[in-house]
Amino acid sequence: MMISRRNLFKAGIAAGTALSIPSVLRAQTSPTSGQTVRMAMTDIGVFDPILSTTEMTYDHALAIYDTLFGIDSKLLPQPQMVHKWDVADDRKTYTFELRDGLRFHDGSPVTAADCVASIRRWGVADSGGQLIMARARDISKKDDKTFTIKLKEPMGLLIDILASPSGLFPAIMREKDADRPATEQVTSNIGSGPFKFNEALAKPGASFVYDRNEQYLPRKEHADGFAGGKSVKVDRAIWQVITDQQTAIAALQAGEIDYFAWPPADLYPVIDSDPNLELQVQNRAGKVYYLRLNFLQPPFDNVKARQAMLHLIDQEAFLSIIAPDSRYAHPVTSIFGNSTPYSNDENTGWFKQGGDPEKAKQLFQEAGYAGEKVVILQPTDWPTGSNASQLLGAALRKIGFNVELAPMSFAELAVRRANKGSIENGGWSMFISNDSDLNFGDPISNATLRADGDGAFYGWPKNDEYEALRAKWADVESLEERKTLARKMQRVWWDFVGALMLGQVVSPIARRKALTGLIQLPVGYIPMWNMQKA
Repeated sequence: MMISRRNLFKAGIAAGTALSIPSVLRAQTSPTSGQTVRMAMTDIGVFDPILSTTEMTYDHALAIYDTLFGIDSKLLPQPQMVHKWDVADDRKTYTFELRDGLRFHDGSPVTAADCVASIRRWGVADSGGQLIMARARDISKKDDKTFTIKLKEPMGLLIDILASPSGLFPAIMREKDADRPATEQVTSNIGSGPFKFNEALAKPGASFVYDRNEQYLPRKEHADGFAGGKSVKVDRAIWQVITDQQTAIAALQAGEIDYFAWPPADLYPVIDSDPNLELQVQNRAGKVYYLRLNFLQPPFDNVKARQAMLHLIDQEAFLSIIAPDSRYAHPVTSIFGNSTPYSNDENTGWFKQGGDPEKAKQLFQEAGYAGEKVVILQPTDWPTGSNASQLLGAALRKIGFNVELAPMSFAELAVRRANKGSIENGGWSMFISNDSDLNFGDPISNATLRADGDGAFYGWPKNDEYEALRAKWADVESLEERKTLARKMQRVWWDFVGALMLGQVVSPIARRKALTGLIQLPVGYIPMWNMQKA
């Protein structure tokens, strides 16, 4: 019998021995100390949280920036940088006062002018922010610690949008950084958050270092989700860029790292059997994997071709690759995810176990597909996404498609997906991504639920009927009214097929048992405050 590298790997760990895989860690960092946490993460392609929706960028922003509000574990918005706020009787003027002791990493105080500039820059790019800007009559500072947002009409969701984790990270930056256009990258990594980014030790593609911000004054409340006191209990956090999952698990077992964000599901039993390791679900709602189609280029500029994909996708097959352990995997047919209050079954008659390849083939013929090349962006440093992309390519080839997989890092994918050009000019046809299930309950801030063409997420879906319904969301006040509106939106979405669902996965992280205090929330981001090592 031939022994595979993976089987040999499993056997080595199960026997309690560390593999003699060449360590990428000892050569790059100093030996582990009780005050340093090492985390296996992926590379950061873009540091500016207004220019990227990737989780790596969001996690980076969580560390070095602070926000005006943050959601707690019950998903309620709570003041963070704000000391107090009030709204006028006409519900059109909001006044915010900053708390004492807020300073940027360069020592300069955080002022109302910084907040105004940051809101304006974020408001240009973020879906929820754009709604605020469209309804704002004025956003201006009152004094160094106070600013106001004056609206043309009442907007009950204002504070929720400012606290929402569903859109771009609403980082408060220095005014001189936030004054840059939202399309121009901020090159400094200076915020007022609980960690400082160590530029001198940054090694793109290898490691990034975050030091405790000694000057940071956390709120007095206990840490609660993204709210409360962001107390840093370690001196340093080091993100190790480890693209090979087996290497990461071996490093975790050997104590070279303390945390691994994406352990492979087939090695969960191995991790469970190690007395020093533990699996922990940080994102309780899990993630929804989805497929974006390019509405601007053939064949998916044709609605029949997009409808064909609904019938081609076999969610069980994708979930068997994404999450082989069925305890963590669930199909999802609602554009509002599985765990949100707005999840529903409207217009989901297309869903069928195993898919319906013959129906897909018929619809592609009706769409006039004539053998055009279809390019799937394949993120090779994200094994789950890479494997799912290969399965997608195989399913399309099986019904006669001309498919090309374009292998690249996720950082490269994050750049290429912005290309609206043809295949011949570096464009693309499809790519797979994921987002927290919770975020699908927020069609205002979550750009993946937009269908306004250029304003929508990559793929640029456009449907005026759907957008007219989505525009009502901010003004509907009761839960039952929103549920009714959600059903109407979903009916239209599955007719024009703005994007496709591949399944929901609740994936645990792996950590050494000595690392405790991890923040748990139903979102897919990784805050580093509150964690500590024994």
